[in-house]
Amino acid sequence: MSQSTAKVTIKKYANRRLYDTESSSYVTLDRLAAMIREGRDFVVIDAKSGEDITHQVLTQIIVEEEARGTTMLPVNFLRQLIGMYGNSMQGLVPQYLESAMNSFQKNQAAFGDVFGANVFADLAKRNLALMEDAGRAFTAPKAAKREEAAPAGGKDGDVDALRAELEALKAKVDKLGN
Repeated sequence: MSQSTAKVTIKKYANRRLYDTESSSYVTLDRLAAMIREGRDFVVIDAKSGEDITHQVLTQIIVEEEARGTTMLPVNFLRQLIGMYGNSMQGLVPQYLESAMNSFQKNQAAFGDVFGANVFADLAKRNLALMEDAGRAFTAPKAAKREEAAPAGGKDGDVDALRAELEALKAKVDKLGN
């Protein structure tokens, strides 16, 4: 899907409906959230006053996501954030939070570049397989003895391969730390 680099204008009407001027259709808050996840940029304008109300609409999207049970904001964070309103530091909070999120996204991208997107899923699958093997060994000792008698490169080879992979991952983590 190609992404437009132009900022989409969304008009909010008095009846609380949101109109996407690019697609000439009404949209929902869920659609706006999807646009954000797709990397689309938009501005929300009050159709009557012409005021930019993007901030309020984005806040409304967060409130709805949190109300659905997709909680991402810890209660302590919310309390601290509310406590900052009216505080002398209130003006610094938006820049700090934006900087922190930018750093988080850069670190997340760097982590993905170094380890690949599925490294944890692959490790989880291997760990599950090892646990299943161990479970079978405890429940069927005779089968485990037959496997032990198998030629080299079986379980010991798997353990050695996992150790080597673990060492490689440690080296990558060390590289990220530098």
